[in-house]
Order: sequence, then structure tokens, then C-alpha cells
Amino acid sequence: MNQDQKTILIVDDEQPIREILVYNLKKEGYNTIEASDGITALNIALEQHPDLILLDIMLPKMDGLSVCKRIKNSYNVPILMLTAKDSEIDKILGLELGADDYITKPFSVRELIARVKANLRKVENLSTARIENENSKKKENKIIVNDLELDLDKFEVKIRGEVIDLTVREFEVIKFLASQPGQVVTRETLLEKVWGYEYYGDIRTVDVTVRRIREKIEKDTSSPKILITKRGVGYYIASK
Repeated sequence: MNQDQKTILIVDDEQPIREILVYNLKKEGYNTIEASDGITALNIALEQHPDLILLDIMLPKMDGLSVCKRIKNSYNVPILMLTAKDSEIDKILGLELGADDYITKPFSVRELIARVKANLRKVENLSTARIENENSKKKENKIIVNDLELDLDKFEVKIRGEVIDLTVREFEVIKFLASQPGQVVTRETLLEKVWGYEYYGDIRTVDVTVRRIREKIEKDTSSPKILITKRGVGYYIASK
């Protein structure tokens, strides 16, 4: 097995779907592992640490949302939820529990592959940045905007001196906004720059992620003082 190849765990109780995914992912050069129920998927994920997980929501033994939550509590891996068509509540719940993305069934194989590549690329970019930061001789590599402080070497966020626990995706969103305080950034720009999508993706993904960040950094989420919404446009970090 090529050590440079990324391994993707495919979790779906429908064998035809697994076969389609295995065929197309292997054609793109990925290794694949399969699971047909939630318990097996959880065990494989925790034992083998795949590089990315495609996770169906409706599964026997343990549903995909529970699997997602358990995995994310143990280690950080990109998880793409496979949801029923137009099942908005599944998408939102998946993102709330830490899923990085979702794609609806029936899905376009081309779109799914693009999502897989984008999420893996984001992890690779973050790893490269971490290595570069570790090798840097700079004593401080921080972004400070009022009560918000980002330590780019430690990938750490503090609000009024208190460390806030953010996921990789949440950190990348707040880093992108904090690097240009006061400047409104559209949802589409965030999808492109943080998620790595050009025309794939749903801006609702951005809204849910921003809401999760606010719950962690704002005293009052109904009246945010740090991460502000510009209605109809996008988001920005308050500069004053």
C-alpha cells in the first residue's frame, strides 16, 4: 500500500452505494475501507484513523450523527455526512455535531470527489502551515483584535485571555476574518477560501459554522460584539 495515499472510510448500509464510492475513489487514487453499520464504523475510525470519512446518517446499530459526535470527541478528521434529499434538519444537526460538510443523496460523483479533495486539501494546508510555524524563528505569530487573540503557531484562540476550544474549520474561519478586521466577507468568499469550494457547497454551511463559533466566543449570541453579521452580505470581525 502506498503510504502517501489517503485512506477514506465509507460508511453506508446500502452496498450499491458503497460499491459506487469505492470504484470512483480508487480511480482517483485513494485507499478505501468500508463499514455497513455505525458500530463497525466507529471501531474502524478509532482504530485505523482514516484521513477522511464519508458517513451516511441512516445506519443500523448506531446512527451516523451519533457516530460523528463520538469520532469528533476522540480525534479531528474531516467527516462528510451523506444525507437524505432535502433533509435540512439532518444537514444542520450534522454540522452542529462537528461534521465538516454534507452532500445530499442522490449525489453527483463529480461533486462528491470535489468535496473530498477540498476537505483533504484543507487538512494538508493546515499541516503545512503548522510545520512552517514550528520551523519559524519568529517569537510571536499572532493576530489580536480587541478581546480576540489568535496564536497562529499554537492554533489557539483566546477571548479576554481565556482559551476557546475551536475545531479546525472554526479556527480557519475566524482566522480568515480576523486577518482583515472590519472588512465584510461574503459567505461565498468564505466557502471558497476556507472550505476550498468554487461553486460547490451550500452557504448554509457557513451560517451554521459561524453560529457554532459565536456560541463559544460571544457573551450574548443574540447581540454579538466580536463576530458580526452584515445582513444580506456576510460576516466580519469588529475592529472597534
